[in-house]
Amino acid sequence: MRIIENEFYDRIRENPVIAAVNNLKKLEKAIKSPCEIIFLLTGDIFNLQELVNHVKASGKSVFVHLDLIEGFSRNVCALKYINEIIVPNGIITTKSSLIRTAKEMGLFSIQRLFMLDALSLQSGINSIKTIRPDAVEILPGIMPRVTKTISTEVNIPIITGGLISDKEDVIASIKAGAVGISTSKEEIWYM
Repeated sequence: MRIIENEFYDRIRENPVIAAVNNLKKLEKAIKSPCEIIFLLTGDIFNLQELVNHVKASGKSVFVHLDLIEGFSRNVCALKYINEIIVPNGIITTKSSLIRTAKEMGLFSIQRLFMLDALSLQSGINSIKTIRPDAVEILPGIMPRVTKTISTEVNIPIITGGLISDKEDVIASIKAGAVGISTSKEEIWYM
């Protein structure tokens, strides 16, 4: 197992709540929170290096959502730059081709999937089985039955995110098989 995988699993076991930062004003609060992992859902080509370094200096792990960082194209060249120059703990993306390439680079990769209907559920399961990301984030995260279906179909850690609003949502996700939940709701960071 790669070192970064061990680090991810250790941190998610320590605290299954992941601080999803979608506004830079929340970054300091996320860093000061008990969350061990931060999903960076904002930033741009000019500040990404500084943001990643700041989070890592705080002792937390940071995963960059490639699809949401402004100024980078969603291609292999940008991924290579982020891996070699920015050096996050890992990446998040909806793009299967980037997951595959990230894994080849040795970069921890989380595939984000949106569950809209039965077709997207089956398509997502097939994609997970084919691509084999290091972890999967499914949205919205308030669907324990879908979480349970995916977690029993694939042997890959599941993270739920989106529309998580209270402790009951967190507990339901964990009981359904998720190893963690990502949320931008600060009050949940302190659960």
